[in-house]
Amino acid sequence: MGKVLFSIKYEILPEKRDEYLDVVRELKNLIKADGLESYSVYEQKGKQNSFEEIYIFESKEAYEDFDDDPSERVDILMNKLSDMIKQQSTHYATLFEL
Repeated sequence: MGKVLFSIKYEILPEKRDEYLDVVRELKNLIKADGLESYSVYEQKGKQNSFEEIYIFESKEAYEDFDDDPSERVDILMNKLSDMIKQQSTHYATLFEL
């Protein structure tokens, strides 16, 4: 079985940037799961406030099981994050390694 790369691209509201960066720093310390090899957040070069979260899972099963038991704190942070994202700027991609 190959790895799975899951990404979420979005833009945040400029006035929420500092709060967003605080939330992402905390999420990077909290998001852990069996089969999750890495979780990273990147800002697009030349396009301030445009970010991409990248999750790399060791298998399709790990990817499918990821949301089964989220922590309460991660849920709170994810809800805060969703309030900072510009409407209709979110794009998801799921890639399966060959």
